[in-house]
Amino acid sequence: MNNKPTYLSKDGFEKLRAELDEMTSVKRPEVANRIHDAKEHGDLSENAEYEDAKNEQAFVEGRIQTLEALIKNATIIDEHHSTDHVQIGSTVSVESGDGAESFTIVGSAEARPAEGRISNESPVGRALLGKKKGEKVLVRVPAGDFTYKIVGIT
Repeated sequence: MNNKPTYLSKDGFEKLRAELDEMTSVKRPEVANRIHDAKEHGDLSENAEYEDAKNEQAFVEGRIQTLEALIKNATIIDEHHSTDHVQIGSTVSVESGDGAESFTIVGSAEARPAEGRISNESPVGRALLGKKKGEKVLVRVPAGDFTYKIVGIT
């Protein structure tokens, strides 16, 4: 697994811990019971229930490993950060030729572009990090280059 830091809000961190707890204390035993019940039906080579349960077990165990790695490498975003420059956790108001927009810079695990939560690893997130209010930022994306002017940081 990779050991790069996972930037998370306190809320995002708690959600991951809750999901991990759910997976280990509820899902894992459920799947184990399904496998046990399916084995009791006899011939495993023609047992679709057994195959399905084994596939679900592989998914659950993979998700548990992913969650454990994310939590182990988590860096909690400071919610009382500076407003003089853009950093992870900042909400940035920008203007471009398309009008005004607002982005919250978050870690990749919490990115939801449709909700305005963009990753610090995305082209826009990378371009905005470290910039100050009033600066113009050139963002290079596969669709072409465009410029944002930072009008506010909260």
